Amino acid sequence: MKFTCERSVLLKEISIAREIIESKNAISILSNIYLEAENDSLIIKATDMKVNFETRVPVTVLEPGPVTVFGDKFFDILNSVPEGEMEFDQKENRVNIKTSVKRVKFQLKSIASDKFPEFSVSGAAYFDMAIKDFREMVNQTVFAVSDDETRYFMNGVYLEKTGEDIIMVATDGRRLAYISKKIGSDIQDFAGIIVPPKILNIITKRSGNEGLVSISVTDKTIYIRFGLYSFSSVLLEGQFPNYRKVIPENQTSELSVNRLEMLEALGRVSKMVEQKSHRVYLKVIPGSMSVYSEEGEIGDAMEDIPCKYDGEEISMALNYRYIEEPFKAIGDEEITIRFTVPSKAITIIPVPEKDFFHIVMPMQS
Repeated sequence: MKFTCERSVLLKEISIAREIIESKNAISILSNIYLEAENDSLIIKATDMKVNFETRVPVTVLEPGPVTVFGDKFFDILNSVPEGEMEFDQKENRVNIKTSVKRVKFQLKSIASDKFPEFSVSGAAYFDMAIKDFREMVNQTVFAVSDDETRYFMNGVYLEKTGEDIIMVATDGRRLAYISKKIGSDIQDFAGIIVPPKILNIITKRSGNEGLVSISVTDKTIYIRFGLYSFSSVLLEGQFPNYRKVIPENQTSELSVNRLEMLEALGRVSKMVEQKSHRVYLKVIPGSMSVYSEEGEIGDAMEDIPCKYDGEEISMALNYRYIEEPFKAIGDEEITIRFTVPSKAITIIPVPEKDFFHIVMPMQS
């Protein structure tokens, strides 16, 4: 195998491949990135046996053929050299790398390409949705995924089709994030699935807001394509909680605050919060909200911000991260918090109301 290309053509794609790889053992095939030069393009693959990635980029192929190289070092080499044309030439079990700008040459050991795992192909139909909608769905939910490995069925984002809607839900048992998007009636029917956050985070990080994303779901795998990228991921097993039972009905009280003012107050008050519980208090009276921490060995903090509210005085204790994260995910200027009594779940929604919401359970005072 021998090809030439511009450094910038490879660097972005190899950085994605490197994110997929988890093994850092140089002699493991799972630490390697698969490269195959053919028809003036370079096929790039990476896997950790759960998440697969494949793309292709334009190159000048001098000799076709496949090879695998140690992903970490390959990325480090590309990242260390200046912009310009590079030459890659495989000789036996080594890849020689030269740059046109600097008089530098690298030799990188390789592993035979036939040892690289085969990628499965979806046997189900794909459906399309706007990639900006997919990104929004992930961004409104993925932070609420549980990190408790004993509750593995909550370690991913739940995805289901209901009628013409696609729904994403995430929960860790103390909070819940929900969003739905109308897709259409012609999309593939599938039972609810649990998608690991790794593939979702990589896709939202690397995709733009233009174009479509194509999705296919089988019993054990989700396949996602956009542009020249193809991803797939093994699904999590288990029964996702019945999230519909958690959604409050008939919350009769509400208050509204400016999103940035609330985030800034939480940021300052959290400096004095006990870091094991993350507990902050909200005291609300007509026209004003006090955000404060309880007094500890080091001290405490309080900040007052304007608030639209005309009910009786209330106080509630909340994990500040559970308020801060949805407030960061919501892009609207004003946010409403709905509730019944301070000891029961609150619902966080944007103003005006949209197709998503966040539910948070209060803490004991």
